[in-house]
Amino acid sequence: MRHPIITAMLISLAALPAVAETWSYNDCVEYARDHNISLRKSRLNEETSAYNLEESKAQWQPTLDFATTQGFTNMPWGRGNKNSYNSSYGLNAGWTVWNGGERENSIKRNELQTRIDRLNTDDIMRTIETDLLQVYVNILYAKEAIGIYEQAAELSHAQAERARGLMEGGRISRVDYAQLQAQYEQDRYNVVNAQGTYDTRRMELKKLLELGIDAELELAEVEWTAEQVLATLPDIAESYRLAQLTDLRLQGLQMEIEGSDLDIAIARASGMPRLSLNAGVGTGYAAPGGQSFASGIKQAWNESIGLTLSVPILNNKKSKMAVARAKVQKLDAQLDIDQRNTELAQTVENWYIDTRSSQSRYEAAEQQLRSAELTSELTNEQFTLGLVNPVELMTAHNNLIEARHSLLQAKYMAMLGQKMIEYYRTAHVTI
Repeated sequence: MRHPIITAMLISLAALPAVAETWSYNDCVEYARDHNISLRKSRLNEETSAYNLEESKAQWQPTLDFATTQGFTNMPWGRGNKNSYNSSYGLNAGWTVWNGGERENSIKRNELQTRIDRLNTDDIMRTIETDLLQVYVNILYAKEAIGIYEQAAELSHAQAERARGLMEGGRISRVDYAQLQAQYEQDRYNVVNAQGTYDTRRMELKKLLELGIDAELELAEVEWTAEQVLATLPDIAESYRLAQLTDLRLQGLQMEIEGSDLDIAIARASGMPRLSLNAGVGTGYAAPGGQSFASGIKQAWNESIGLTLSVPILNNKKSKMAVARAKVQKLDAQLDIDQRNTELAQTVENWYIDTRSSQSRYEAAEQQLRSAELTSELTNEQFTLGLVNPVELMTAHNNLIEARHSLLQAKYMAMLGQKMIEYYRTAHVTI
């Protein structure tokens, strides 16, 4: 009998729903740092840049190669031996003495590109942080909104039940009761709709974290007081200046200016003289030659060394056009910097406008909520006494829901704005 009991217990435990893991904002950031696909691909770009740098540094090393040729010749109408065999063996080395500074500038350019790619990776991570922040705050807002609609449904259910009693006592009509019952059904629908919004926001978070569809997660609760919501914002001009100093994308664009100067120097080097050192040893063998293979190899042994100077005269304007393209890229990089500065200014200003507006709405919503709560309470009492009709009761009820929702929305919008301003000032976000 023990085995069936144990089996039943295991089955019942397996049937229990999986407990969702609680995630803080920092947990989300650290998980995304290791698992986000865009970030991992950017790190691969960093590795590619490192390989390019290593390759450019290797240009200072000499080249060395071995070459051999084996040939057979047939002369059907020749005199004497009509067939001959020839072979050669050579070991050749070369080293570029000078190439107009192209080698040195290529190393500098690849070192700079490595730093740029590293900045790009960090910038992607910071973008992920702000995306996570907005989704995280939206989830907290959606979850709290469910509570508001659940409270509304409980209240409307109590009103409908009270109306049922009044109807059965003959104090209100069946139509009045039906109206309040319909209000209750509407509030239940609002709960379901809010739950759907909450699930959608959680799905967005799982997408950012690269979590599977079966993953369950719950966010750690965050409490913000009215004093925090209405906190004074720092000076906007200072925030813009700090945003410029901490913006990684702007730093990368400034490095692109340096890279354009190096590209110009590399392009100019293609039109300059080049000096290279060459050396080699070789031998060969021909048959029939009247001597053995070893003797032939020994007799043909040779050594060589020399300098080669190459002076470009006409190269179809390749050097000139390369320099022109590099100058255009420099101008384009400067325009990108100007555009980024404009974007930063507009973004910072927009967050200040939205945050101040949300704080003002929050103050107004507090007053509205107090008034709506008092009105709803009095209207409920009057309805019980038969002094107001169901339409007035439903109006007071809906005004209360709207006031709570407006306060909640203003609260989270104000806090999101403050956190985004914090990000542009410090390049970090904390919750």
